[in-house]
Amino acid sequence: MGKKADLVLFNANIVTFDPAKPRAGLVAVKDGKIIRVGRSEEKDAFEGRKINCNGKTLVPGFNDAHCHILALASSLQAVDCSPPSVSSIADIKARIRERAQATSEGEWVRAVGYDEFRLDERRYPTRYDLDEAAPSNPVKLMHRSRHACVLNSMALSMIGIKNDTPEPPGGMIDRSLDTGEPNGILYEMSDYIDSKIPPLPPEELDNGVTLANDEYLSRGITSLQDATASNDLGSWNVLRRMREKGHLVPRVSMMLGLRHLDELMERDFSPRHGDHDMRLGALKVMLSEVRGVLHPSSEELEECLAKAHRHGYQVAIHAVEESTVAAAVAALERVLGHASKNNHRHRIEHCSVCPDSLLDRLEDIRVLIVTQPLFIYHSGERYLATVTEEQQPLLYRISSFLKSGLKPSAGSDNPVAPLDPLLSMHAAVNRRTEDGNVFFPRERVLPAMALEMHTRAPAYATFDEGVKGSISAGKLADFTLLSDDPMKVSPEQIKDIKVEATIVGGKVVWRS
Repeated sequence: MGKKADLVLFNANIVTFDPAKPRAGLVAVKDGKIIRVGRSEEKDAFEGRKINCNGKTLVPGFNDAHCHILALASSLQAVDCSPPSVSSIADIKARIRERAQATSEGEWVRAVGYDEFRLDERRYPTRYDLDEAAPSNPVKLMHRSRHACVLNSMALSMIGIKNDTPEPPGGMIDRSLDTGEPNGILYEMSDYIDSKIPPLPPEELDNGVTLANDEYLSRGITSLQDATASNDLGSWNVLRRMREKGHLVPRVSMMLGLRHLDELMERDFSPRHGDHDMRLGALKVMLSEVRGVLHPSSEELEECLAKAHRHGYQVAIHAVEESTVAAAVAALERVLGHASKNNHRHRIEHCSVCPDSLLDRLEDIRVLIVTQPLFIYHSGERYLATVTEEQQPLLYRISSFLKSGLKPSAGSDNPVAPLDPLLSMHAAVNRRTEDGNVFFPRERVLPAMALEMHTRAPAYATFDEGVKGSISAGKLADFTLLSDDPMKVSPEQIKDIKVEATIVGGKVVWRS
């Protein structure tokens, strides 16, 4: 009698990321965990379901280190105004008009994804454009970056934004220079707006999460790190219910807003609360600079980081511009100057502009970087056109992050950028924009490192390297089966590799 297994994958080209056994041909699974990694010839030693992989490549399941699950669910129910679906403001108006005509008067119309850089007019839509499309419905149109949005006149009125409305902390209301009247364009105000408009109806949310789940699994993603700063215990309960209903299969590490720290401690949400299926991740804080004013202030940032660190919580700081990255580094330096630097694994999300001086300081305090290689591909042309020549070489310095020991992980920031780990790997390896231009090639990385950034490194970023991120006995049986080996095809072909199957806990949850 052979040894019992629930699943045996054999005749595979297995990339394990286990230094003791870097490559293998067989993996056997029992009760959701790996019980054997070995040679294909061992398959007859096991009883159970067997799958011949026909020489295809098996890697640890892809782990998206920075995404927004409920935002994707919502966007999949909204009007798609992203390129290439639209190419002009006229197209946007036509799409919103069509949805408004199918929506009862007074009900909200949500639209997402516009990118003024890719519009014929090369400008943001305004309230007046949206008024023409939907005069009888409030409209919220979200920018592709999710850091700006446009409201029509009815929406502004319902939310209470008028000529004399002051900006909320960290936000900005764009106004006419002549009259001071809001033109509908709002920056860094989505949380404020969402708190004042009705949430998606439960049935729409369920449907949106189901659609999102299909997207994740078809891309080979077995773990998600939700990095939404507005997440609270209500968001936690929503995702937990979605997992219990089977609407969301990938494992979730969910960040909650750092401002909820006191409530978390009162509710006994200790650091890394939860289990392998759903766990509390880092506490997230958005660090932004609007009109030269840092929000939160340096003093507020340091105070909340120190409290989280003191109680053993990991923190993740959203910092994009050089000034905000510098402020994040300075605050962490002060906090860690009075406490242990060992294994805190505090994170900076994006770290988009990072000169050598900041790299050195990041290395000294042992911070992790979560970066977005896909931005090079999808936004590279914008960077070349709008970012100063002095700062362009400082953008998304993936190779430099690796050399500095910052253990960079890759996240999509979806729905800001598409879900596509293989295209993200392609971007990290080739540093090409969507139009084919090379973007500072000295920051390229080798395919093996790009793959590690999407598997092993994200597991380390959530303290999960003991259970995921590599293929070895005792770990969770989460795998992605690929049509080709990213380390053996030409670098330009990485983006053409297909996901053949996605396996979570030893169960095949998606096949091509």
